[in-house]
Amino acid sequence: MTAQHLSTSHTTTPHALEARLRSADIQPTRQRMAIAQVLLHAPVHLAADDILAAARKLLPSLSRATVYNTLPLFVEKGLLRALRLDPERTVYDSRTDTHSHIYHEDTGTLEDLPAEMLQWPSIPDIPAHLELVGLDLIVRVRQKTVHPQPSDAIFPGQ
Repeated sequence: MTAQHLSTSHTTTPHALEARLRSADIQPTRQRMAIAQVLLHAPVHLAADDILAAARKLLPSLSRATVYNTLPLFVEKGLLRALRLDPERTVYDSRTDTHSHIYHEDTGTLEDLPAEMLQWPSIPDIPAHLELVGLDLIVRVRQKTVHPQPSDAIFPGQ
């Protein structure tokens, strides 16, 4: 965990959230403050519709369009990371430091993966005209499907 993560993962007071938005050059409107309260109080992984539902508990008039327009702004300003899990699903991560995830495909759950559980592969040589801006690893898992073994099968008449 980085010092930045430690200092920002428990931003819970409205004053602290407002200051955090202002420091990211974001005007702290009521709508953005409701979204920030959902996302920036502690490390979370939420899809846009989950953010909308949670933020509407704080501000019932919040529109879907406002949430969907605010999330890319928060990503652009470095308050969130957008993790594209598949073509249909993006999850927003309030931890912006470099870290990896384990994604449970059968439940849709995304968790932070402790760094000590990983051994990173070597990083490929990057062409001189490019710079490495991040390294993300999402480990995808699902429950094993148990297939009966031929010896376990029951056949009539045997």
